[in-house]
Amino acid sequence: MVISGYRKAADLPGVIPVFPLDGALLLPEGVLPLQIFEPRYLNMIDDAMAGDRIIGMIQTSGDGPRTRPGLAQVGCAGRITSYSETADGKYLIALTGLCRFRMVEELAEPKPYRKVRANFAPFEADLQAQTETGAFERTPFFDLLRRYLDNRGLGVEWDVVNAAPALALINSLCMALPFEPREKQALLEARDLDGRREVLTALLEIEAAWPSDEDDAPRPMQ
Repeated sequence: MVISGYRKAADLPGVIPVFPLDGALLLPEGVLPLQIFEPRYLNMIDDAMAGDRIIGMIQTSGDGPRTRPGLAQVGCAGRITSYSETADGKYLIALTGLCRFRMVEELAEPKPYRKVRANFAPFEADLQAQTETGAFERTPFFDLLRRYLDNRGLGVEWDVVNAAPALALINSLCMALPFEPREKQALLEARDLDGRREVLTALLEIEAAWPSDEDDAPRPMQ
């Protein structure tokens, strides 16, 4: 199965606009809803809709000036698959993840938004339907997930969770759970679906070992 008609890395554009947003995670085959209101990003969406509809989601690296922070080395490109405009001029879009990319360089552009030269080749396997190769033991995983949610005061529709295929479940949890930006980046950079599940499980284990009555201080990464 091929995602959205893109069969190989060379089919994707070499230069893409990027939306730097810490804590937001887009994964291949995942769907990320976004509300766009800043003028520069409204401009970016206008240009993307007039072209191939592809933009990259990327986090910042923590260096550089506050007004233009450095970008992480790995992001994920997505295609706008849903688009609507509100009465007050905001855009409501959904991005469907296509393929991760490694940032080669940021380009100097006259546009108000940022563009990068992207290398998709290291992640070309993202363009094929993902499958798990390792065993997914749902019962212990769900025990960890339940403890994480209880510690955070969060809830899920357990009927939906129990029925979800492994791919949809793992990717949805990685994208939706409120992990720290560096933890989100670790999930993004995991080698494949099995690796992503291993990172997700480790993050849930860290939370499960943390007393639920502690304050909201950052959890240690392993």
